[in-house]
Amino acid sequence: MTSRPNGHVDGGPQRSAKPVSAAGSQDGPPASTAHARPLHSRKESNPLAPPFIVSAPGKTIVYGEHAVVHGKAAMAAAISLRSYLLCTTLSKSKRTATLIFADIGLKHTWHIPDLPWAAFKAKRKKYYDMVTSLDDELVEAMQPHIASVSEDRSPEDRKRDKNAASAFLYLFLSLGSESSPPCTYALRSTIPVGVGLGSSASICVCMSTALLLQCRALSGPHPDQMTKEAEDQLDRINRWAFVGEMLIHGNPSGVDNTVATNGHAVLFQRKDYTKPPSVSILRDFPELPLLLIDTNHAKSTAAEVAKVGQLKSAHPAVTGHIFEAIDSITRSAHDVVTGDDPGSIESITHLGELMTVNHGLLTSLGVSHPRLERLRYLVDQAGVGWTKLTGAGGGGCAITLLRPTQPSKTPLEQLEDQLQEERFAKYETTVGGDGVGVLYPAVLNDEEIDQEMFLTAEGREGVEELVGAKRDRDAWHYWRP
Repeated sequence: MTSRPNGHVDGGPQRSAKPVSAAGSQDGPPASTAHARPLHSRKESNPLAPPFIVSAPGKTIVYGEHAVVHGKAAMAAAISLRSYLLCTTLSKSKRTATLIFADIGLKHTWHIPDLPWAAFKAKRKKYYDMVTSLDDELVEAMQPHIASVSEDRSPEDRKRDKNAASAFLYLFLSLGSESSPPCTYALRSTIPVGVGLGSSASICVCMSTALLLQCRALSGPHPDQMTKEAEDQLDRINRWAFVGEMLIHGNPSGVDNTVATNGHAVLFQRKDYTKPPSVSILRDFPELPLLLIDTNHAKSTAAEVAKVGQLKSAHPAVTGHIFEAIDSITRSAHDVVTGDDPGSIESITHLGELMTVNHGLLTSLGVSHPRLERLRYLVDQAGVGWTKLTGAGGGGCAITLLRPTQPSKTPLEQLEDQLQEERFAKYETTVGGDGVGVLYPAVLNDEEIDQEMFLTAEGREGVEELVGAKRDRDAWHYWRP
């Protein structure tokens, strides 16, 4: 439903961040005591580098669904549900790379010397190159090394696992070398899968960042990092994450990985599908409290998009006016978030009211669902915020922007009880937060987060508690142009 970005990144005021090393070189002081410098050669990381964690957010479409397919603008924003990739370097004698996605039961190990390095070396791309398509010969060279992934699983699960493994291995072979340090890459995610929240893009951003750090193609965020340098490094992460998305989705829009990389929000539009879209990053998008609510009704993006296409064919003038109205909503929201005080009560109220109108227009296109309408009714009755569907509709998820002034907790608590009773899945999150971040080394409160702790953390709350997602956010470092 969205369009491929052209790599444009808006500038913004520089914000301070603590330094992060490029994954543990012995060439200089540790990340906590020295500023990392831009590196022009690709050196391998120290085999005894400490574990580190990379994290990237999911996304939600805030305004403009369906209209964006027909050339209008849409706005997507980062949510605080995130993926976390723990990278644990092994001793030199291991010579293996292991991928573990605990939440879906994927685990696979490759013997590094056996991988098709010759094929990739012959067509080696520089880490700073713009890669806009997959090389069919390289994809083919990987296939013998993907064939044994999840052999004992169902066809559906195996396809999903092989796609994830292909994305990782293509990036590993593109950015690494035969002398890459043996490492285990363990992933946990708090993003619901398959409901349009950008879970795969979040994972690809984590993998891209981790591998770029290990090959020393990133200098890491640090207090003296210039805006242009931070933008360039985010762009590098985003480009390689898009390569991973191509392995998983074939022809992705690129918007999901752009949001996961940069955070905050993006305004995107593609008027001509033969050309790159217009993509602008909205770094001043306010961080706002949000309820993300899953209807637990499966949806088909393709079916909903086709439904709107058929309506447009039957009633081109009417649907054209609806698309124009949705575009006006998106543009109005853009004016608010780029205004003088996007976080004010007045601005938030304006954004909420626009969400309500946007939902009504989407309903007129026929992409709502009784579960979505029931959800909207419950929120309206409680008076706690403004609700709209997000994504393709037909089920899936809705978002509720909470009112900045709540008279008491009682209506919200009653709403939560009602949602649980009617089998809606609720996630308390925020929208508009940071993009990709690094915890280097993987230490909080003087305790190292090891692989066993990471893989056995229970549920979303357990993972977020372990990595300090809420209480230790200052320990994480972000590229903030």
